[in-house]
Amino acid sequence: MGYRAIVVDKQGDGIAVATRELSEADLPAGEVTIKVEWSSINYKDGLALSPTGRVIRSYPMVPGVDLAGTVLESADGRFAKGDKVVVTGYDVGVAHPGGFAELARIPADWVMPLPAGLTTKEAMALGTAGFTAALSVEALEHNGLRPDQGTVLVTGSTGGVGSTAVNMLAQLGYTVAGSTGKASEHDFLRAIGATEILTREEVSAESNRPMEGERWAAAVDPVGGATTAYLIRSVKYGGGIALSGLAGGTTVPTTVFPFILRGVNLLGIDSVFCPLPKRQRVWARMGKDLKPKGLIDSIAVETDLDGVATVCAEILQGKVKGRTLVRLGS
Repeated sequence: MGYRAIVVDKQGDGIAVATRELSEADLPAGEVTIKVEWSSINYKDGLALSPTGRVIRSYPMVPGVDLAGTVLESADGRFAKGDKVVVTGYDVGVAHPGGFAELARIPADWVMPLPAGLTTKEAMALGTAGFTAALSVEALEHNGLRPDQGTVLVTGSTGGVGSTAVNMLAQLGYTVAGSTGKASEHDFLRAIGATEILTREEVSAESNRPMEGERWAAAVDPVGGATTAYLIRSVKYGGGIALSGLAGGTTVPTTVFPFILRGVNLLGIDSVFCPLPKRQRVWARMGKDLKPKGLIDSIAVETDLDGVATVCAEILQGKVKGRTLVRLGS
């Protein structure tokens, strides 16, 4: 059985990205063979297609950290031909061929039945970005966040994680503020639930003060760097910051004072190796109370394999709004 896939390979000191015709013999080891219907493009996928991204661990590689589709065959009793399934995270797309392909073979322990309330298209409109947003919301809830405690700030709010988090929080009844560097997208943010919008500069400005006025009940932060430092200084007593990204940098200039004087909680969010029971529980909520309203219409943009490289370059440049779906089959 032949299939099309994007392949990233070493080429001198750089990489080459091409759409190739592959055969079933090119599939890796794994118990579950999947006809991929939809994938999605995340920031990590942008890094995978960048010569300086350094996330792919072996070449050649089929990138794409997300996929959803139908089981064609399974050597594992948990799955049968015809089952609808979702795969996100683990080594998919970086060390194990991933979702930018019409066919995939995946270890059974990485495969999850499609949650009730979601189609394969909706699952990929959420994907790793939506899962990260949902993990962030749940982490803040477990830290004690309630809608009556004040405004929740979402940084990078026009990106995949940020826009989905704004939508999820708003429909749960929270007052949501969003920060963005895109002045043209304020209407988009208001449409998905933000009631206040801040500039990127407002939330990344340097300060010599270890703490500022208590402004935010909590924050979802897929940006990192100086933005995380601002949040640590300005979150209210006992508030949580769900940190999941590094687009704004990997160094956080801060002091111990917000932690020991205000009880601020920095909550690390890992969507890649999240344990399966937690993964299944959160994905179940993503088909219910954490399913964004108007998921397909308000967030997702569609492309095909031929458009993936362009979108991956644009996502690293901060030009992509919301989520981008990759259409592979039906």
